[in-house]
This record gives sequence, C-alpha cells and structure tokens, in this order.
Amino acid sequence: MTRTDPSHAAFPRRTSIKAGGSIGGEVWLVGAGPGDPDLITRQAERLIRAADVVFYDALVGPGVLALIPDAVERVCVGKRAGAHSKPQGGINDLLLAAALAGRRVVRLKGGDPSMFGRSAEEMAHLQAHGVRVHVAPGVTTASAAAARAGVSLTLRGVARRVQFVTAHARAGEALDMDWAALADPSATLAVYMGRAAAPELKRRLMAEGMAGDTPVLVAVNVSLADEKLLFTRLDLLPLTVGALAEDAPTLMLIGQAVGRQAAVAETPVGADVAAAGSARPW
Repeated sequence: MTRTDPSHAAFPRRTSIKAGGSIGGEVWLVGAGPGDPDLITRQAERLIRAADVVFYDALVGPGVLALIPDAVERVCVGKRAGAHSKPQGGINDLLLAAALAGRRVVRLKGGDPSMFGRSAEEMAHLQAHGVRVHVAPGVTTASAAAARAGVSLTLRGVARRVQFVTAHARAGEALDMDWAALADPSATLAVYMGRAAAPELKRRLMAEGMAGDTPVLVAVNVSLADEKLLFTRLDLLPLTVGALAEDAPTLMLIGQAVGRQAAVAETPVGADVAAAGSARPW
C-alpha cells in the first residue's frame, strides 16, 4: 500500500472558511531540528516555503528562519526557561485564529515537535475546533549532539535503551522523576533543559547508585556556530555547567555508552570537542 505525504497535496492548496465557519486552513507542527538548516527534512523546508504564516520558537536556528520567504508572515512565540514571551494558551489561540482565517499555518518548533514540544496540547486545541493538524518530525537534539560528538546513544552490551527526560519544572516545584529508573547503568540518559537542575541530577542519581565517574556529554547550542560539546563526569557536572552561559540551551547525555565511544576517539574528560563536530558535509 502506498501512502501519500499529506504535505504534498493538502498544504499547497489554499483553504477557506465555508458557510458556518466550521472549516478553515491547516496547521503543520514542523520540527526545525537542533538549529543547522542542513538538518531539517525536505518535508519541513517545503512546508515552510508554502506557508502563509510561521509561528516559531526561540530555539529555532537563524539558518532555518532564513528559509522563510520574505512574503510569509513571521510571529515569534519563543519560550526559554524563565522567559516565556507568550503563555501556551495564547499560542494555541493564535494558531487557531490563523487557521480559521483560512491561512496555511506552520508552527515551527526546535528539535522534534513531539519531544517536549507541547505538541499534544496544540493539536488537541486545534482539533477541538475542527482544524486539520499534521506533524512533520524533526531531528531531536539528543541525536544531533551524539552525532556531532562522535558518540553513540546505544552500545551493544553496554547501553540497551535510551531514556529521554526533561529537567525543567515549574517555578517552586521539585523534579518529580523516577530516580531509580534514571540511574540504570545499562541505559543512556538524555536530559533536556537540564542546566539549572545539574546539582540535583548529580545528587539524586548518585544517591540511587550511579557512579560519580559515569561519563557525561554536555552539549550547548548543538549544530550552531557557537556550539560547545564538553565531556565530563557525573560528579563534576555542576562545575561543568556552571561555566556555561545561564541562557544557553543545554542538553546532557549520561551513561557508559558516551564514555566508551569517547575513549575510542581518545577525547579526555572535560575536553571541549566543538571543533571535532564542526566538519561540513562534502
């Protein structure tokens, strides 16, 4: 059975509100990847170029934003930890209003829309009002960081699974996670938005038995010109992230697979390997 990519057929066709106002435009939640425009999909680029309006996050790279045609309206709805430009409810309403006006809407999200991107909330809001909504996946930052640093998220006999978590909690709330499961030595732990939580991550994981010398890759601004990739250890994690800019988007990969691959590359603990990951494609 052959399936047709709906971005070919549905999005380029203009839609309008029918009598009664029940049908409007369409919305695509599009993954922008970690920042480098070379890492977005062909589908994502096609949708960006066909849109009437693009609502984009603060973490979308400048090279990806440069793909938006001049005639397309741009609306920044960017959110960073502690500095939200718009509440989620307001973003939902903006998407809905644009769709009901018959516009072709792209909601451009850093990384993959389904990975800590609150895509389910936006989809539910739009679908509740009869708006068609689709998802174009993107490269999530954990995959990009591993590739840039020359490490593997899994490794036969060492790491059989990968755990993805966000260490971002609401103001005044403690991190509510299964720390025993996260400390599993046979897994790789990918921690998104974890800079501020580094001291608690170290303390809680070590309290559950994870060794202090467990390898950690700290990745900042992955795939961008100011990217930093730092190899360190769990017991040195707070010290390592403390040297980084407070507003730098930070991801951490924790586990033995990270160390095994780093050892093959003969990269010392604490080394900045940004240059090693900066090679451009042929």
